[in-house]
Amino acid sequence: MNIHEIVQGIRPLDGEWVERARERTATLAIPPRALGRLHDISEKLCGIGRTLSPDVTRRAVLVMAGDHGVAAEGVSAFPQEVTGEMVRNFLRGGAAINVLARWVGAEVIVVDMGIIPELDMGSPGQNGHFRRCKVGRGTANMAMGPAMSRAQAEEAILRGFDLASEQFHRGVRLMGTGDMGIANTTPSAAIGVAITGLSVEAMVGRGTGIDDRALARKRRVVDRALSVNGPDGSDGLDVLARVGGFEIGGIAGCILAGAYHRRPVVIDGFISTAGALIAHRLCSSVTDYVFAGHCSEEWGHGAMLKHLGLEPIIDLGLRLGEGTGAAVAMGVVESAARVMREVLTFEEAGVTGGSGGGSSGPRGA
Repeated sequence: MNIHEIVQGIRPLDGEWVERARERTATLAIPPRALGRLHDISEKLCGIGRTLSPDVTRRAVLVMAGDHGVAAEGVSAFPQEVTGEMVRNFLRGGAAINVLARWVGAEVIVVDMGIIPELDMGSPGQNGHFRRCKVGRGTANMAMGPAMSRAQAEEAILRGFDLASEQFHRGVRLMGTGDMGIANTTPSAAIGVAITGLSVEAMVGRGTGIDDRALARKRRVVDRALSVNGPDGSDGLDVLARVGGFEIGGIAGCILAGAYHRRPVVIDGFISTAGALIAHRLCSSVTDYVFAGHCSEEWGHGAMLKHLGLEPIIDLGLRLGEGTGAAVAMGVVESAARVMREVLTFEEAGVTGGSGGGSSGPRGA
């Protein structure tokens, strides 16, 4: 399929199932909506899956990796070689995403969307698999011209879509997105500016922890990239091609796949949300199927989420990437699904005092 065909196959969240879920929530043997946002999450899961018994027990995190030509502008605190080195660490099972994914029972799938080194497929590492979906060996320097061609942008999205679709066909019920790519907060910030219309100063943060001097340089680089390339903020493919990254396109494709196959996707931080902005520009209904895992410390992330109408599940001051925030949030999403499936209604529990939505039910201490 091409992107147009994918978009044509996406339908909005099923409001009838959401309403049925709310009706069940109102009868649970607890005071009305006493579990707060867990109810909102569980009801959205019901709308996504068209069921009152949402199941997200089989989980995976796709960690999309790509290098960036703009790293030559000195916008990161780390050298570009770290991208490939961290991919190897993911496959050894020794990175933060591996630890947190093991905790929530999620498989980690590491994807070469466009890193510079050529890595062998090898055998699966501890709790991880390596997939080669390389669009190119790193993007071009967006401060000098387009990061990639429009054809490459479409290829990145479609490869992400196909890979996520494969996981859904394997039985994955909840997908998380992650990233790895030195300098990738720079194109993500440029995407944020191009689509939200906010200023460079509001969107560009410290990424890997750069100092004030490097931050000023990073802002100048983003401003120059936007000026040189003039991305059309109404066209997601154009924005991705001019100031994006291969892994960001892969994440956008993963989000489109979630919406197409009616599966929930938990996005991670700043880079994943840049991918969500691209996907949302291509099809506004995708956010019906997306949960924001967390709010990053990166300055522009909250504004991105607000633009998408998403509220973060957790806010722990995370700023690592890799899919770590998405993994932690998966535990909350599982909790919400279990509330809907396993908490008894007043009638089922034989508890008096409940009358659906109108009564406060029995009060706790």
